[in-house]
Amino acid sequence: MKRTVMVGALVAIGALSLVLAAAPQGQAPTTGQPAAGGQAPNPNAPKVIDAQKIADNLYMFAGGGGNSGVFITGDGVVVVDTKNPGWGQTILDKIKTLTDKPVKMVINTHTHGDHTSGQVEFPPSIDIVAHELTNVNMRKTAPPWDARMALFTQGDNGRMRPKHTFKDRMTIGAGNERIELYFFGRAHTDGDAWVVFPAQHVLQAGDMFANKTPPRIDPDNNGTALEYINVLSRAITELSNAGIEKVISGHGTTVMTWNDLKEYLEYNRELLAWARSEYNSGKTVDAAADEYKIPEKWQRYRIMYPVKQYLQSAYDDWKKAGIAPGPSRTE
Repeated sequence: MKRTVMVGALVAIGALSLVLAAAPQGQAPTTGQPAAGGQAPNPNAPKVIDAQKIADNLYMFAGGGGNSGVFITGDGVVVVDTKNPGWGQTILDKIKTLTDKPVKMVINTHTHGDHTSGQVEFPPSIDIVAHELTNVNMRKTAPPWDARMALFTQGDNGRMRPKHTFKDRMTIGAGNERIELYFFGRAHTDGDAWVVFPAQHVLQAGDMFANKTPPRIDPDNNGTALEYINVLSRAITELSNAGIEKVISGHGTTVMTWNDLKEYLEYNRELLAWARSEYNSGKTVDAAADEYKIPEKWQRYRIMYPVKQYLQSAYDDWKKAGIAPGPSRTE
């Protein structure tokens, strides 16, 4: 059974009532090495946000880590994802150029520090919402590759972790200010939330659709390459009647479309099939990663993260399932 939670209309700063009811610019590299989008942020770089209006009262804030969705409601502002450390005040300052209404809620699409760390600079009165497993992940010791997450395990910053969670679905607000949260299964992490703004016909997909790129898989937070296409397929199927026209991806300055998301599913089908052929041929993860190139068919795609991360997840999961490499094995 799917558990649905309704979050009532936003009526005061920090007020939340729950009732029953988650392409960067430039030339695309063609080998398995990461592009600049996969590198650590430079804390000394100027903090500039590219604010794009994509629907009535809804903006995409690009720059400074993961993309943020900024939704201006009648009583306050909802922010989806809050970027890297040090970007929280930059987000708040940019919002002030759009409205004098306060930020009252943050929604986190997943646990990663480039999507969550900015909220440690937000007022402590805000409500924070995430999937229940993202809440768990934000309480763990930060993995070595994402020291930014240590912000959430230190002192008073613990107050900036989720205060409200959901399992399968949650509804926030009503009417033209309604927001729907969905969970379709583990893939990038085990707590990836899909955020839908129904009246605006917009979906925010977080790093489940980071950009037109091979996906990053986070095994430290129970991500899996083998379920990625299943989760994408389920999301597309279950949201097919939602009238979604635009998609805020996890990274990049280009607003995606519903057709881009469907295309991304097909790209991932081919990527997983290629990974399986490399595994079956007995190639190591390193050898397969070194030879990977973006196929000509997908010439608008780029490599943001090392393909080795994706391959390692797939190889490990096949081995855990007892599937030995080799063309003679039985499916």
